[in-house]
Amino acid sequence: MSASDLTAEQLEELKKRHIRSYVLRRGHISQAQQRALEEIFPRYELAYAADKPLNDELVFGRKAPLVLEIGCGMGETTATIAQTHPEINFLGCEVFAAGVGALSKLIEEKGLQNIRICRHDAIEVVRDMIADNSLSGVHIYFPDPWRKARHHKRRLIRPDFVSMLAARIAPGGYLHCATDWENYAEQMLEVLQAEPLLKNLHGQGFSPVMANPLCERPCTKFQARGERLGHGVWDLVYVKI
Repeated sequence: MSASDLTAEQLEELKKRHIRSYVLRRGHISQAQQRALEEIFPRYELAYAADKPLNDELVFGRKAPLVLEIGCGMGETTATIAQTHPEINFLGCEVFAAGVGALSKLIEEKGLQNIRICRHDAIEVVRDMIADNSLSGVHIYFPDPWRKARHHKRRLIRPDFVSMLAARIAPGGYLHCATDWENYAEQMLEVLQAEPLLKNLHGQGFSPVMANPLCERPCTKFQARGERLGHGVWDLVYVKI
């Protein structure tokens, strides 16, 4: 079938497809995480809706700066930052069940009211639900580095997505990325430096020791373990101009 044989709807669907930055596999989930996924998560869930732009004031019940975190992992960083900054609303995108369950459990334990979770592909959430100039910040901490060269196309930090993110960030808002994979850090720097809407908060290079004066990144157990083993960590902080 050639492109000329496709309907307008099929062509539009093809345009929307993108290379996933993750692969969903059946992973381990603890009983506590499964319980939180079933019982707690529904109370903090933001359901993906392609035709329904996010009304964050309605979702959170208040008007406040909105920060998007892409890939919450087990939720430690997300919950810690949200607890430190109760004046900010946080929207976390995470596709893996164990991570969603773990973050839901932390929200309940810490009594947090300023986090919502969207269990959906972050690129589609940003593309379909986030309005231009609406985000005060974006956190992308330790995304999958896709280490093999043939898999680099799956990396999340690439020009098209960074351009989309930059459009969604309000002037003066920020994008904070971190990775423990040097090759990916170098690619991140190259891609972010090339985005005309973003300015490096620390000149032409990496951010010193997680230094984001707008919203600091706490050191996780995973990072601390890596540093003990001699692994490096690279942070990048950019501001929307």
